[in-house]
Amino acid sequence: MVTKLHLSIALCFLTTAPLALMALPASAASKFTPPKGCEAYVTVQHSNCQVSYHYTCSGDPKGDQWAVYAGAEGPYYMSKIDSETRWLESYDLVAGESDQMGDETEPASFSDLLKTGRDDYDFTTVSNNGEVRRYKGYDKLAGSTVTIDGVKLEETEFSLRSYGADGTLLSKRTGKQFINRDWRLFFSGEEDFENGDGEKEHTKDLPVTFAFPGDAGFLSATPQFGCDQMMTNTTTDAQGPIPVAFQK
Repeated sequence: MVTKLHLSIALCFLTTAPLALMALPASAASKFTPPKGCEAYVTVQHSNCQVSYHYTCSGDPKGDQWAVYAGAEGPYYMSKIDSETRWLESYDLVAGESDQMGDETEPASFSDLLKTGRDDYDFTTVSNNGEVRRYKGYDKLAGSTVTIDGVKLEETEFSLRSYGADGTLLSKRTGKQFINRDWRLFFSGEEDFENGDGEKEHTKDLPVTFAFPGDAGFLSATPQFGCDQMMTNTTTDAQGPIPVAFQK
């Protein structure tokens, strides 16, 4: 909705816990530690040399949750969504850039997706350097399920376009993702990406394992899958990480 996945209120409105995490160097620890007052509930190993940590914080509104994505060199992306998977905040932990939710013509609604089988959304984000982007698209239940590492996921189809403040088309994304109803989360799948210049890329990134509190891989700082392939593939998405809520 990093994995290449997946923008918010100004940094001064953040709790000190996420800010403390952002200050840590990528190699600060061999194990991810959630910010004070927060509790992780699952660690996900992805197929493209990424690991993600999903957690909630006691000081947040009910239903809000955070995700941090890490690669071979440590954490690089953090985002916050609400119970409807609205994209509230995201941070590039390497470059120090952030994005916040702006105007919402049609807010995303995970509840609508589950109830009707489709959810349309249209909203803007504002970066800490003043850049405004508009995101317009939809998610649709595909009607099929998969079980990965014992976790049942439902397949979805999506289409997402992003525009600059002047209406210029910046990117188009279409493809498939997965959702977990209980966690109210999206996970990446397979997608076709095209930027405003017509450059295209096809990517496939799947969740591979899920580790819960007490499991050996819970909060592991080391990506387990696809790292050799990533070392030999220098193709990157110029648009940066997709927010967790909109890994489309």
